[in-house]
Amino acid sequence: MKWLSVPLKVVAPPKVSRQEFESKQIVWHLTLDQIESQTGKIINKQLSPASDAGSSTFLFDNGNVLYSKLRPYLNKVIHPQESGIATTELIPLRPLKNILNEDYLTYYLRSNIFLSFVKQYTTGARMPRVIMDKFWEHYIPLPTVSEQHRIVEILDQANALGRMRAEADAKADRILPALFIKMFGDPATNPMGWDILLVEKLFSRERPGTKCGPFGSALKKYEYVDKGIPVWGIDNIKPNQFVESGSLFITPTKYEELKSYSVEPGDIIISRAGTVGRMCVARPQQSHSIISTNLIRLTLDKKGIFPEYFTSLVSYFPSSVNQLRASGDDGAYSFMNTTILKSLKIPLPPFELQNEYTLRMAEIRRLDAKQIESQTKLNNLFQCLLYRAFTGELTAKWREAHIKELLAEMEEQAKALKLKDNKDSQQLSLL
Repeated sequence: MKWLSVPLKVVAPPKVSRQEFESKQIVWHLTLDQIESQTGKIINKQLSPASDAGSSTFLFDNGNVLYSKLRPYLNKVIHPQESGIATTELIPLRPLKNILNEDYLTYYLRSNIFLSFVKQYTTGARMPRVIMDKFWEHYIPLPTVSEQHRIVEILDQANALGRMRAEADAKADRILPALFIKMFGDPATNPMGWDILLVEKLFSRERPGTKCGPFGSALKKYEYVDKGIPVWGIDNIKPNQFVESGSLFITPTKYEELKSYSVEPGDIIISRAGTVGRMCVARPQQSHSIISTNLIRLTLDKKGIFPEYFTSLVSYFPSSVNQLRASGDDGAYSFMNTTILKSLKIPLPPFELQNEYTLRMAEIRRLDAKQIESQTKLNNLFQCLLYRAFTGELTAKWREAHIKELLAEMEEQAKALKLKDNKDSQQLSLL
Protein backbone atom coordinates (compact mmCIF):
# COMPACT_ATOMS: atom_id res chain seq x y z
CA MET A 1 0.00 0.00 0.00
CA LYS A 2 1.30 3.45 -0.90
CA TRP A 3 0.52 6.90 0.42
CA LEU A 4 -0.05 9.89 -1.79
CA SER A 5 2.63 12.57 -1.72
CA VAL A 6 1.26 16.04 -2.42
CA PRO A 7 2.72 19.59 -2.47
CA LEU A 8 1.91 21.76 0.54
CA LYS A 9 0.40 24.40 -1.74
CA VAL A 10 -2.27 21.86 -2.79
CA VAL A 11 -3.37 20.50 0.60
CA ALA A 12 -2.50 23.45 2.89
CA PRO A 13 -2.67 26.68 0.87
CA PRO A 14 -1.97 30.07 2.48
CA LYS A 15 -5.35 31.35 3.66
CA VAL A 16 -6.08 33.70 6.53
CA SER A 17 -9.21 33.71 8.68
CA ARG A 18 -12.32 35.53 7.49
CA GLN A 19 -13.32 36.32 11.05
CA GLU A 20 -13.57 40.02 11.86
CA PHE A 21 -12.93 41.77 15.16
CA GLU A 22 -14.40 44.99 16.52
CA SER A 23 -11.68 47.61 17.00
CA LYS A 24 -12.11 47.60 20.80
CA GLN A 25 -12.39 43.82 21.07
CA ILE A 26 -9.64 42.26 23.20
CA VAL A 27 -7.85 39.66 21.07
CA TRP A 28 -4.68 37.61 20.99
CA HIS A 29 -1.77 39.38 19.24
CA LEU A 30 0.68 36.62 18.30
CA THR A 31 4.39 37.38 17.71
CA LEU A 32 7.28 34.98 17.24
CA ASP A 33 8.65 35.68 20.71
CA GLN A 34 5.56 34.04 22.22
CA ILE A 35 6.17 30.68 20.51
CA GLU A 36 8.50 28.21 22.21
CA SER A 37 10.91 26.45 19.86
CA GLN A 38 10.21 22.79 19.08
CA THR A 39 7.04 22.51 21.20
CA GLY A 40 4.84 25.36 19.97
CA LYS A 41 4.00 26.24 23.57
CA ILE A 42 2.77 29.82 23.98
CA ILE A 43 4.78 31.97 26.38
CA ASN A 44 3.54 35.30 27.73
CA LYS A 45 0.38 35.47 25.64
CA GLN A 46 -0.37 39.06 24.63
CA LEU A 47 -3.98 40.32 24.70
CA SER A 48 -5.02 43.83 23.67
CA PRO A 49 -7.62 45.65 21.51
CA ALA A 50 -7.77 44.58 17.88
CA SER A 51 -7.01 48.18 16.88
CA ASP A 52 -3.48 47.75 18.29
CA ALA A 53 -2.52 45.48 15.37
CA GLY A 54 0.10 46.86 13.01
CA SER A 55 -0.03 46.77 9.23
CA SER A 56 2.15 43.67 8.89
CA THR A 57 -0.38 41.30 10.44
CA PHE A 58 -3.17 38.90 9.47
CA LEU A 59 -6.14 37.15 11.08
CA PHE A 60 -6.01 33.47 12.02
CA ASP A 61 -8.28 30.88 13.66
CA ASN A 62 -8.15 27.23 14.73
CA GLY A 63 -8.40 26.11 11.11
CA ASN A 64 -4.90 27.45 10.50
CA VAL A 65 -1.49 25.96 11.16
CA LEU A 66 1.10 28.73 11.63
CA TYR A 67 4.74 28.25 10.60
CA SER A 68 7.57 30.72 11.25
CA LYS A 69 9.42 31.53 8.04
CA LEU A 70 11.96 33.61 10.01
CA ARG A 71 14.85 31.61 11.49
CA PRO A 72 13.27 28.26 10.60
CA TYR A 73 15.97 26.42 12.58
CA LEU A 74 14.08 27.52 15.72
CA ASN A 75 11.24 25.26 14.52
CA LYS A 76 8.30 27.40 15.67
CA VAL A 77 5.02 25.78 14.56
CA ILE A 78 1.60 25.95 16.21
CA HIS A 79 -1.96 24.86 15.66
CA PRO A 80 -3.81 27.70 17.47
CA GLN A 81 -6.92 26.74 19.39
CA GLU A 82 -8.47 30.21 19.16
CA SER A 83 -8.61 33.19 16.84
CA GLY A 84 -6.27 36.15 16.84
CA ILE A 85 -3.98 38.48 14.93
CA ALA A 86 -0.47 37.35 13.96
CA THR A 87 2.72 38.83 12.56
CA THR A 88 3.33 38.19 8.86
CA GLU A 89 6.56 36.39 9.79
CA LEU A 90 4.21 33.44 10.35
CA ILE A 91 2.80 31.56 7.36
CA PRO A 92 -0.98 30.90 7.63
CA LEU A 93 -1.44 27.40 6.22
CA ARG A 94 -5.06 26.18 6.01
CA PRO A 95 -5.30 22.40 5.59
CA LEU A 96 -8.13 21.20 3.36
CA LYS A 97 -11.04 19.79 5.36
CA ASN A 98 -11.39 16.00 5.24
CA ILE A 99 -8.03 15.78 3.44
CA LEU A 100 -5.35 16.95 5.86
CA ASN A 101 -5.60 16.96 9.66
CA GLU A 102 -4.28 20.17 11.28
CA ASP A 103 -2.41 18.32 14.04
CA TYR A 104 -0.90 15.84 11.58
CA LEU A 105 0.44 18.78 9.58
CA THR A 106 1.74 20.47 12.74
CA TYR A 107 3.67 17.38 13.80
CA TYR A 108 5.04 16.95 10.30
CA LEU A 109 6.31 20.55 10.08
CA ARG A 110 8.03 20.08 13.48
CA SER A 111 9.71 16.84 12.45
CA ASN A 112 13.40 16.52 11.65
CA ILE A 113 12.35 15.30 8.21
CA PHE A 114 10.88 18.70 7.35
CA LEU A 115 13.48 20.63 9.34
CA SER A 116 16.26 19.00 7.31
CA PHE A 117 14.47 19.96 4.12
CA VAL A 118 13.82 23.57 5.06
CA LYS A 119 17.41 24.16 6.24
CA GLN A 120 18.50 23.63 2.66
CA TYR A 121 16.22 26.39 1.41
CA THR A 122 16.78 29.48 3.53
CA THR A 123 18.20 32.80 2.47
CA GLY A 124 19.77 35.69 4.37
CA ALA A 125 22.63 35.55 6.87
CA ARG A 126 21.47 37.99 9.54
CA MET A 127 17.74 37.24 9.33
CA PRO A 128 17.43 33.87 7.55
CA ARG A 129 14.04 33.12 6.02
CA VAL A 130 12.52 30.19 4.17
CA ILE A 131 12.52 30.42 0.36
CA MET A 132 8.75 30.38 -0.11
CA ASP A 133 8.66 28.82 -3.58
CA LYS A 134 10.54 25.81 -2.25
CA PHE A 135 8.34 25.70 0.85
CA TRP A 136 5.10 25.45 -1.13
CA GLU A 137 6.56 22.91 -3.55
CA HIS A 138 7.53 20.53 -0.76
CA TYR A 139 5.76 17.15 -1.04
CA ILE A 140 4.10 16.03 2.20
CA PRO A 141 3.28 12.33 2.76
CA LEU A 142 -0.51 12.08 2.83
CA PRO A 143 -2.06 8.97 4.36
CA THR A 144 -5.84 8.73 4.61
CA VAL A 145 -7.55 10.92 7.21
CA SER A 146 -8.24 7.83 9.35
CA GLU A 147 -4.55 7.00 9.45
CA GLN A 148 -3.65 10.63 10.08
CA HIS A 149 -5.93 10.55 13.14
CA ARG A 150 -4.27 7.33 14.31
CA ILE A 151 -0.80 8.88 13.92
CA VAL A 152 -1.85 12.01 15.82
CA GLU A 153 -3.36 9.87 18.58
CA ILE A 154 -0.06 8.00 19.10
CA LEU A 155 2.06 11.16 18.89
CA ASP A 156 -0.24 12.97 21.34
CA GLN A 157 0.28 10.19 23.87
CA ALA A 158 4.06 10.38 23.45
CA ASN A 159 3.98 14.15 23.56
CA ALA A 160 2.10 13.99 26.87
CA LEU A 161 5.14 12.28 28.43
CA GLY A 162 7.29 15.15 27.25
CA ARG A 163 4.88 17.65 28.77
CA MET A 164 4.96 15.80 32.10
CA ARG A 165 8.75 15.90 32.04
CA ALA A 166 8.62 19.62 31.20
CA GLU A 167 6.19 20.27 34.08
CA ALA A 168 8.55 18.50 36.47
CA ASP A 169 11.42 20.59 35.13
CA ALA A 170 9.34 23.75 35.55
CA LYS A 171 8.78 22.94 39.21
CA ALA A 172 12.50 22.36 39.65
CA ASP A 173 13.21 25.67 37.89
CA ARG A 174 11.28 27.48 40.63
CA ILE A 175 13.71 26.32 43.31
CA LEU A 176 16.52 28.74 42.45
CA PRO A 177 14.32 31.87 42.20
CA ALA A 178 12.81 30.97 45.59
CA LEU A 179 16.29 30.52 47.05
CA PHE A 180 17.37 33.85 45.56
CA ILE A 181 14.42 35.68 47.17
CA LYS A 182 15.06 33.99 50.51
CA MET A 183 18.73 35.00 50.55
CA PHE A 184 18.62 38.44 48.91
CA GLY A 185 15.03 39.63 48.89
CA ASP A 186 13.11 40.93 45.88
CA PRO A 187 15.53 43.07 43.81
CA ALA A 188 12.64 45.30 42.71
CA THR A 189 12.12 46.54 46.29
CA ASN A 190 15.53 45.69 47.83
CA PRO A 191 14.05 45.08 51.31
CA MET A 192 17.46 44.26 52.79
CA GLY A 193 18.91 47.60 51.78
CA TRP A 194 21.84 46.39 49.69
CA ASP A 195 24.01 48.99 47.92
CA ILE A 196 22.81 49.88 44.40
CA LEU A 197 25.42 49.98 41.61
CA LEU A 198 25.49 50.53 37.86
CA VAL A 199 26.30 47.35 35.92
CA GLU A 200 28.93 49.28 33.98
CA LYS A 201 30.80 49.90 37.26
CA LEU A 202 31.11 46.13 37.72
CA PHE A 203 32.81 45.45 34.39
CA SER A 204 36.21 43.79 34.49
CA ARG A 205 39.06 46.23 33.95
CA GLU A 206 41.14 43.55 32.29
CA ARG A 207 38.42 42.74 29.70
CA PRO A 208 36.01 45.68 29.94
CA GLY A 209 32.68 46.19 28.20
CA THR A 210 30.66 43.87 25.99
CA LYS A 211 31.45 42.18 22.68
CA CYS A 212 28.76 41.67 20.04
CA GLY A 213 30.77 41.94 16.83
CA PRO A 214 29.57 41.47 13.25
CA PHE A 215 31.90 38.56 12.48
CA GLY A 216 29.17 35.90 12.67
CA SER A 217 27.33 37.15 9.60
CA ALA A 218 30.67 37.44 7.75
CA LEU A 219 31.56 33.80 8.32
CA LYS A 220 30.72 31.66 5.31
CA LYS A 221 29.37 28.13 5.55
CA TYR A 222 32.61 26.73 4.15
CA GLU A 223 34.56 28.40 6.98
CA TYR A 224 32.97 26.14 9.58
CA VAL A 225 34.64 22.81 10.23
CA ASP A 226 33.59 19.53 11.84
CA LYS A 227 35.94 19.97 14.80
CA GLY A 228 37.95 22.84 16.17
CA ILE A 229 37.30 25.99 18.20
CA PRO A 230 33.64 26.20 19.37
CA VAL A 231 31.45 29.13 18.31
CA TRP A 232 28.68 29.58 20.86
CA GLY A 233 25.23 30.57 19.60
CA ILE A 234 21.69 31.07 20.89
CA ASP A 235 21.13 27.32 21.19
CA ASN A 236 23.95 27.10 23.74
CA ILE A 237 22.05 29.30 26.18
CA LYS A 238 19.20 28.16 28.39
CA PRO A 239 17.81 30.47 31.08
CA ASN A 240 20.70 30.84 33.52
CA GLN A 241 22.28 27.63 32.20
CA PHE A 242 25.12 27.00 29.74
CA VAL A 243 24.83 24.10 27.25
CA GLU A 244 28.02 23.05 25.47
CA SER A 245 26.56 20.59 22.97
CA GLY A 246 25.43 21.78 19.55
CA SER A 247 28.07 24.42 18.86
CA LEU A 248 29.59 25.23 15.47
CA PHE A 249 33.38 25.14 14.98
CA ILE A 250 36.09 27.18 13.30
CA THR A 251 39.78 26.54 12.72
CA PRO A 252 42.52 27.77 15.11
CA THR A 253 43.65 30.18 12.37
CA LYS A 254 40.20 31.77 12.15
CA TYR A 255 40.07 31.90 15.95
CA GLU A 256 43.24 33.99 16.02
CA GLU A 257 41.53 36.53 13.74
CA LEU A 258 38.50 36.71 16.07
CA LYS A 259 40.27 36.35 19.40
CA SER A 260 38.74 39.54 20.81
CA TYR A 261 35.41 37.67 20.96
CA SER A 262 36.82 34.82 23.04
CA VAL A 263 34.97 33.35 26.00
CA GLU A 264 36.63 32.48 29.31
CA PRO A 265 35.15 30.55 32.26
CA GLY A 266 32.96 32.88 34.27
CA ASP A 267 32.06 35.15 31.34
CA ILE A 268 28.38 35.94 30.92
CA ILE A 269 26.93 35.37 27.45
CA ILE A 270 23.63 37.01 26.52
CA SER A 271 21.32 36.48 23.57
CA ARG A 272 20.87 39.72 21.64
CA ALA A 273 18.32 38.36 19.13
CA GLY A 274 15.50 35.81 19.12
CA THR A 275 15.19 34.97 22.83
CA VAL A 276 16.47 38.41 23.77
CA GLY A 277 18.03 38.79 27.21
CA ARG A 278 18.45 35.07 27.86
CA MET A 279 21.78 34.67 29.61
CA CYS A 280 24.02 32.29 31.47
CA VAL A 281 27.50 31.96 32.92
CA ALA A 282 29.74 30.20 30.42
CA ARG A 283 32.04 27.57 31.84
CA PRO A 284 33.27 25.79 28.70
CA GLN A 285 35.51 22.76 29.01
CA GLN A 286 37.49 23.87 25.95
CA SER A 287 40.33 26.30 26.55
CA HIS A 288 39.37 28.45 23.54
CA SER A 289 35.94 29.48 22.20
CA ILE A 290 34.16 32.57 20.85
CA ILE A 291 30.64 34.02 20.69
CA SER A 292 28.54 34.26 17.55
CA THR A 293 27.05 37.46 16.17
CA ASN A 294 23.78 36.84 18.06
CA LEU A 295 25.45 36.91 21.47
CA ILE A 296 27.01 39.48 23.76
CA ARG A 297 29.90 38.67 26.08
CA LEU A 298 29.88 40.40 29.43
CA THR A 299 32.90 40.09 31.74
CA LEU A 300 32.38 41.25 35.32
CA ASP A 301 34.95 41.94 38.03
CA LYS A 302 34.82 38.64 39.92
CA LYS A 303 36.37 40.26 42.99
CA GLY A 304 33.22 42.32 43.47
CA ILE A 305 30.36 40.23 42.10
CA PHE A 306 29.71 36.60 41.33
CA PRO A 307 28.51 36.18 37.73
CA GLU A 308 25.96 33.57 38.92
CA TYR A 309 24.38 36.19 41.17
CA PHE A 310 24.08 38.62 38.25
CA THR A 311 22.55 36.10 35.81
CA SER A 312 20.11 34.91 38.47
CA LEU A 313 19.03 38.44 39.27
CA VAL A 314 18.36 39.32 35.63
CA SER A 315 17.03 35.93 34.49
CA TYR A 316 14.55 35.33 37.30
CA PHE A 317 12.97 38.77 37.40
CA PRO A 318 11.28 39.76 34.11
CA SER A 319 11.34 43.49 34.78
CA SER A 320 15.13 43.43 34.30
CA VAL A 321 14.93 41.49 31.02
CA ASN A 322 12.13 43.68 29.65
CA GLN A 323 14.31 46.75 30.05
CA LEU A 324 16.89 45.18 27.74
CA ARG A 325 14.47 44.33 24.94
CA ALA A 326 13.53 46.55 22.00
CA SER A 327 11.12 45.46 19.22
CA GLY A 328 11.11 45.80 15.46
CA ASP A 329 8.49 48.01 13.82
CA ASP A 330 6.06 45.15 13.21
CA GLY A 331 6.74 43.36 16.50
CA ALA A 332 8.00 40.29 14.64
CA TYR A 333 11.40 40.31 16.30
CA SER A 334 13.26 41.82 19.23
CA PHE A 335 16.85 42.81 19.82
CA MET A 336 19.13 43.73 22.70
CA ASN A 337 19.50 47.34 23.79
CA THR A 338 23.15 47.26 24.92
CA THR A 339 23.12 50.86 26.13
CA ILE A 340 20.43 50.04 28.69
CA LEU A 341 22.38 46.92 29.71
CA LYS A 342 25.31 49.09 30.81
CA SER A 343 23.07 51.52 32.70
CA LEU A 344 21.09 48.90 34.67
CA LYS A 345 21.13 49.51 38.41
CA ILE A 346 21.30 46.41 40.57
CA PRO A 347 21.48 45.66 44.32
CA LEU A 348 24.84 44.26 45.42
CA PRO A 349 24.74 41.98 48.52
CA PRO A 350 27.88 41.05 50.50
CA PHE A 351 30.39 38.99 48.56
CA GLU A 352 30.28 36.12 51.08
CA LEU A 353 26.49 35.81 50.69
CA GLN A 354 26.83 35.72 46.91
CA ASN A 355 29.40 32.95 47.32
CA GLU A 356 27.04 30.90 49.48
CA TYR A 357 24.27 31.28 46.89
CA THR A 358 26.65 30.22 44.08
CA LEU A 359 27.66 27.05 45.95
CA ARG A 360 24.02 26.09 46.52
CA MET A 361 23.25 26.85 42.89
CA ALA A 362 26.06 24.52 41.76
CA GLU A 363 24.57 21.65 43.76
CA ILE A 364 21.11 22.23 42.29
CA ARG A 365 22.62 22.37 38.79
CA ARG A 366 24.18 18.96 39.32
CA LEU A 367 20.67 17.60 39.86
CA ASP A 368 19.46 19.57 36.84
CA ALA A 369 22.06 17.82 34.68
CA LYS A 370 20.39 14.48 35.38
CA GLN A 371 17.01 15.94 34.44
CA ILE A 372 18.43 17.35 31.21
CA GLU A 373 19.79 13.92 30.33
CA SER A 374 16.33 12.44 30.86
CA GLN A 375 14.71 15.16 28.75
CA THR A 376 17.23 14.59 25.95
CA LYS A 377 16.38 10.92 25.83
CA LEU A 378 12.67 11.71 25.65
CA ASN A 379 13.25 14.22 22.84
CA ASN A 380 15.28 11.71 20.86
CA LEU A 381 12.63 9.04 21.30
CA PHE A 382 9.94 11.47 20.17
CA GLN A 383 11.89 12.43 17.05
CA CYS A 384 12.27 8.72 16.33
CA LEU A 385 8.50 8.35 16.60
CA LEU A 386 8.01 11.30 14.25
CA TYR A 387 10.31 9.71 11.70
CA ARG A 388 8.49 6.39 11.92
CA ALA A 389 5.14 8.20 11.69
CA PHE A 390 5.91 9.94 8.40
CA THR A 391 7.59 6.96 6.77
CA GLY A 392 4.61 4.74 7.55
CA GLU A 393 6.41 2.45 10.02
CA LEU A 394 4.54 3.67 13.11
CA THR A 395 1.09 2.57 11.92
CA ALA A 396 2.10 -0.36 9.69
CA LYS A 397 0.36 -3.05 11.76
CA TRP A 398 -2.72 -0.86 12.28
CA ARG A 399 -2.82 -0.23 8.53
CA GLU A 400 -2.69 -3.96 7.78
CA ALA A 401 -5.67 -4.54 10.09
CA HIS A 402 -7.73 -1.86 8.29
CA ILE A 403 -6.48 -2.37 4.75
CA LYS A 404 -9.87 -2.63 3.01
CA GLU A 405 -11.33 0.50 4.59
CA LEU A 406 -8.12 2.45 3.97
CA LEU A 407 -7.93 1.49 0.30
CA ALA A 408 -11.47 2.71 -0.25
CA GLU A 409 -10.72 5.89 1.69
CA MET A 410 -7.53 6.48 -0.29
CA GLU A 411 -9.43 6.20 -3.55
CA GLU A 412 -11.94 8.79 -2.36
CA GLN A 413 -9.05 10.96 -1.19
CA ALA A 414 -7.44 10.91 -4.63
CA LYS A 415 -10.77 11.74 -6.30
CA ALA A 416 -11.35 14.64 -3.92
CA LEU A 417 -7.92 16.03 -4.76
CA LYS A 418 -8.40 15.28 -8.48
CA LEU A 419 -4.86 13.91 -8.54
CA LYS A 420 -5.36 10.72 -10.50
CA ASP A 421 -3.62 12.10 -13.59
CA ASN A 422 -2.16 15.21 -11.99
CA LYS A 423 1.58 15.87 -11.92
CA ASP A 424 1.14 17.39 -8.47
CA SER A 425 0.84 13.92 -6.96
CA GLN A 426 3.41 11.23 -6.42
CA GLN A 427 3.36 7.87 -4.71
CA LEU A 428 5.27 7.33 -1.48
CA SER A 429 6.54 3.75 -1.19
CA LEU A 430 6.50 2.39 2.33
CA LEU A 431 9.20 0.02 3.54
